Amino acid sequence: MTDNTNSSAPAPAFPGGTILGYPRIGRMRELKRALESFWKGNSTQDELEATAKALRAENRDRLAALGLGKTDSSIPSNFSFYDHVLDAAVTFGAVPERFADLRAADGSVDLAGYSTIARGQGDKAPLEMTKWFDSNYHYLVPEIGPDTTFALSSNRWVEEFIEAKEAGFLTRPVITGPLTFLYLSKAADEAPEGYQPIDRLDDVLAVYVELLAAFKAAGAEWIQIDEPVLVADIDADRADVLANTTKVYNALVSAESRPALFVAAPYNSLDDALPVLKDTGVDAIGIDLVRGSVPSGVDLSGVTIAAGVVDGHNIWRTNLDEALAKADQVADLGATVTIASSTSLFHVPHTLQGEEHLGEELLSWLAFADEKVAEIVTLDTAFTQGEQAVAGALGEARAALQARAEHPGTNRAEVREALSGIEAQAFERSDYSIRAAAQDARFNLPELATTTIGSFPQTPEIRKARAAWAKGELSDAEYEQAMKDEIASVVKLQEDLGLDVLVHGEAERNDMVQYFAELLEGFDVTKNGWVQSYGSRCTRPSILWGDVARAEAMTVEWASYAQTLSDKPVKGMLTGPVTILAWSFVRDDQPLADTANQVGLALRGEIADLEAAGIGIIQVDEPALRELLPLKKADQPAYLDWSVKSFRLATSGAKDDTQIHTHLCYSEFGEVIDAIDGLNADVTSIEAARSRMEVLPAIKDHGYERQVGPGVWDIHSPRVPSTEEVTELLQLAKDSIPGKQLWVNPDCGLKTRGYDETNASLKNMLAATKAVRSA
Repeated sequence: MTDNTNSSAPAPAFPGGTILGYPRIGRMRELKRALESFWKGNSTQDELEATAKALRAENRDRLAALGLGKTDSSIPSNFSFYDHVLDAAVTFGAVPERFADLRAADGSVDLAGYSTIARGQGDKAPLEMTKWFDSNYHYLVPEIGPDTTFALSSNRWVEEFIEAKEAGFLTRPVITGPLTFLYLSKAADEAPEGYQPIDRLDDVLAVYVELLAAFKAAGAEWIQIDEPVLVADIDADRADVLANTTKVYNALVSAESRPALFVAAPYNSLDDALPVLKDTGVDAIGIDLVRGSVPSGVDLSGVTIAAGVVDGHNIWRTNLDEALAKADQVADLGATVTIASSTSLFHVPHTLQGEEHLGEELLSWLAFADEKVAEIVTLDTAFTQGEQAVAGALGEARAALQARAEHPGTNRAEVREALSGIEAQAFERSDYSIRAAAQDARFNLPELATTTIGSFPQTPEIRKARAAWAKGELSDAEYEQAMKDEIASVVKLQEDLGLDVLVHGEAERNDMVQYFAELLEGFDVTKNGWVQSYGSRCTRPSILWGDVARAEAMTVEWASYAQTLSDKPVKGMLTGPVTILAWSFVRDDQPLADTANQVGLALRGEIADLEAAGIGIIQVDEPALRELLPLKKADQPAYLDWSVKSFRLATSGAKDDTQIHTHLCYSEFGEVIDAIDGLNADVTSIEAARSRMEVLPAIKDHGYERQVGPGVWDIHSPRVPSTEEVTELLQLAKDSIPGKQLWVNPDCGLKTRGYDETNASLKNMLAATKAVRSA
């Protein structure tokens, strides 16, 4: 093999069978615990580094045991302490000026500084956070201005490659590509009008070339450059995106010293970017054949394609026959094909081991990360050696898929008949003016009405009680009393603070989706099926495997009890159908629209029961509405149509004087403002604090007539916002939203916060509200 891989040197063989990435939090969330201990000052940076090193070693050993090669670059190196986009920003020196004091003389940032950039501290607001393409993962948005100084400021990626090499593994480093990095960044506050971070492409490219040389010098044979931005219709001229693609990869391919370049484009089809990438001469291209489709009309002769036929986004067992057929179709286009996952596997849990409670039948339908690696190894063997080499595995997969299709729970006649009988009127409510008058008469709320989003801190005592109850160490009556005691405490706290509309705090809920999954038919839940949402925050998505039905009321007892404790209105709290789908692993054997309507019909019955119990304000959260928006604009209208309809099916049976609230998470709201309007909720709360109310001009320009609660406290950071800071945000909000339409609330639920910061922040929020009301 030659010393340098460049435009004139042949690339080493691409690994046969690979994955685009692997979960990085640890099977038992070891990274989460180590990070949070470090943040609390209970452990040192060296101890955190030791935990991370052990996790990386464990992952490498596991992947090799599952059949990926130790020395052929099959195993990706994709570790991150918090977020891979933040890693890129820190590596390339893109640290905002407010964090300048965190940088060492060489521009590097230690783990304490890295954490501050992610989480904020004191008067240092953290980087904005938003959703990663159409997933529930959140990335941190780099801030790049005309004066940002780019330099290779961290050797961590290279050092982790060397760490693996010294352990006997030749891994494939994974980095965020320059196009994705710049197109997903935001302009720094001081940037002039019209400036975009992509304007700095030449400067960023120079640092990437330097990084490639460093990897080559360390002995890397392949490097994976993730460019998912190429599959999405972003807010940039497509011709410019393609021209920049040519510019970037011509430059990287012709770099004097580099590993072989594998450009991965997960989450959808590359379409017109595929021939552009091919023409640059990159050594391999990864395409998503689960969310995307097999290319047509393109000659792939001479190109190595990593065919992403195993779903990295969901947990269902792969139809191996269909996967092989897709790989064959790509090979028919002239490509040299290797089998791969469609995306990084960090979107799914580590392993099915320990989930035996799900039962043999359901387990046989599933594949978590480890099981997907085994599928890839099987597929690679079948593709390269013939199906007879793995006939037993192929037959077992076929039998499991057939059993799943024939299971009675996947097609319940009563559920389908109920949906088929729904008429158009079921999706409509009275005009908003009629509802607003009825609600004003019933509640008589002040201007700038105050509330919270729903959950209050989940204390260790709450978690201990829930765990003891689950183990049978606490009786049903004892558990119920423990939860009621917590609800009473939360209600009293809110009354003492002076909030206008109260919540019961959701002490009884382990998770806003899992709680309902455990009560609705057609779901199951895991014990350790954790996936990373952001930083140390992990979720345990439920498994929606069958037709959905509600056997009995799910929330009425708790909301009714809370309402007996106060004369102020207490909100009933539900999770909306789109979010239940987005934050679950959803069956892939029928259209999402059908599944969403099944959930919507179940929630419609719950709302009716809440109304009958006297609950007059009901919040149906849809924080994931934007999350499932297809990446291709041509696919978006159909999604927005069915997602809005499922919400309206759930809520449109409500009486005129029942006030329906909803809550939406980090989003580019301008893209979905029509859909938000279409939800027809009486009050919509939105996350807005980190972006300093950037979302409101779109709402103002739309002429939105109903009520809005832009968040004034970023609950994803441990910072306590000052009264002055909240006052400023409220005044910004009033510039776009008339006071009578404006609500005051935090960005999101308070489950992950502590009571000290919660009390302090809510006091400041209410003081700011009082100041703005009297201004």
